[in-house]
Amino acid sequence: MAKIDAFFQLMHDHQASDLHLVSGQQPAIRIRGDIERIKYDILNNDSLKALLYEITPEHKIKHFEETGDVDFAYEIPGLARYRANYFQQKYGIAAVFREIPSKIATCVELGMPSVIAKLAMLPRGLVLVTGPTGSGKSTTLAAIIDEANRLRRDHIITIEDPIEFVHKSQNCIVNHREVGIHTKTFSAALRGALREDPDIIMVGEMRDLETTALAVEAASTGHLVFATVHTTSAVKTVDRVVEIFPESEQLQIRSTLADGLRAVISQVIFKRVDIKNRCVALEILIANAAVRNLIREQKTYQIPSMIQTGKKYGMQLLDDGIMDLYNRGWISGEDAYMKANDKPRFRPLLKYPPTDFTEV
Repeated sequence: MAKIDAFFQLMHDHQASDLHLVSGQQPAIRIRGDIERIKYDILNNDSLKALLYEITPEHKIKHFEETGDVDFAYEIPGLARYRANYFQQKYGIAAVFREIPSKIATCVELGMPSVIAKLAMLPRGLVLVTGPTGSGKSTTLAAIIDEANRLRRDHIITIEDPIEFVHKSQNCIVNHREVGIHTKTFSAALRGALREDPDIIMVGEMRDLETTALAVEAASTGHLVFATVHTTSAVKTVDRVVEIFPESEQLQIRSTLADGLRAVISQVIFKRVDIKNRCVALEILIANAAVRNLIREQKTYQIPSMIQTGKKYGMQLLDDGIMDLYNRGWISGEDAYMKANDKPRFRPLLKYPPTDFTEV
């Protein structure tokens, strides 16, 4: 048992999402969104480095010492997996660990609308799960992949950096590939996947032009592709995918994306006020024929109106999702206001409405 495992056990016992170990500071954990210090000695660079290197693969140590950053996954059997990131900062080494539960929550357990689970049964197309870092994108994707794994008889390939949720093959064959270990890059793995008889491909992140192009191409050639993007709304997601391409190719990619896109799920995480837990507000765009036409005709600014009138298809604006959580008594008016897009709609919920100088 590694010495650092005691921190992971403490983190698990307190239901913390993240562990922060930083040279020159006390260790800290994030509980329900807030950083809390652990009563422990201030960490110095040499002792922290020894603590971290005990669980780090040799090739990852080499990569870290050459570049100053590294990502990998660490697992404690029977407890959980951890996504690790090491980085150098002014006072020495630092690390952040995110806990990845060993049990994958289902869409029902997560309280997701029924339309989310239905995405797992699509025959083909592109489904994007978006949101800021730490908003639960990986958890949502894992639930959808788990649904497919249980109900379909297909081949699922996941491409991640590092591998997070581990799916045991059920009715499907599931192959996990980690960038840097099993393949050099996301794009190389995607290229290879097209020759590996996949039905479903899950891409951890569409982070560059080549990966995005290959994901869109795979979706338009008969595969079901799931991927994450760091955007905050359905409109911004569509625009981001298009704008990553050179201007000369944007007309063509709009057409290809319009044909291949099936759904965009944008999410924001909240601290619950009724119980010690967190919850997620969703924006859901289902790419029906009308939405595809808007994408093709460069009228993405009209998509929010389409979402508003598309409730029968399972569509939902983020602000409606936030208001629903507030009406259930799960989140505070202050939190709702801070994370909403249409802030005037949420100002009446506040006892003391703030003056936001960025909106004056």
